[in-house]
Amino acid sequence: MKPVPSQVRLNKEINRYFLALRDKTALSVTESGITYSDFLANKLLVILAIRNGIPFHLFSLIKDQTPFSETDWADLLNISVKSLQRYKQEADHCFKPAHSEKIIEIAEVTQAGLEVFGSVEKLSAWLGTPNFALAGMKPQDLLKDSYGKDLVLSELTRISHGIFA
Repeated sequence: MKPVPSQVRLNKEINRYFLALRDKTALSVTESGITYSDFLANKLLVILAIRNGIPFHLFSLIKDQTPFSETDWADLLNISVKSLQRYKQEADHCFKPAHSEKIIEIAEVTQAGLEVFGSVEKLSAWLGTPNFALAGMKPQDLLKDSYGKDLVLSELTRISHGIFA
């Protein structure tokens, strides 16, 4: 399956981001380097990104891969929509580590969900539907904290293995 243009842009931006960090850290990155999937699979890269902050332009590309609106993102990041728009105006400004961590957590859930459901639309429907295995809660409502994110990822893993509650 050929990657969609937005995925190609995201891969290029992830690689560019880590190439820039290479000069500030002992990170070994080559020009052909790191894809979005590589990044999400490598916990050391995730930690490095959290500590250095996710720049808005990278967040914007990640946001475009998810089923979440700007209002949803503001809620998930526990900031106002106005604050999120301020980040947009200061495009070279990076999110704080706590916000960067949440952005990456949501990216991980989205990636897993897309692998299970195959489309943003189907993932969005699942995230917005009360789930018996999650005590009747909507998966989207659990994404506000890391324990909830872990529950959602566990449920996605069970679904991918054909185990339904």
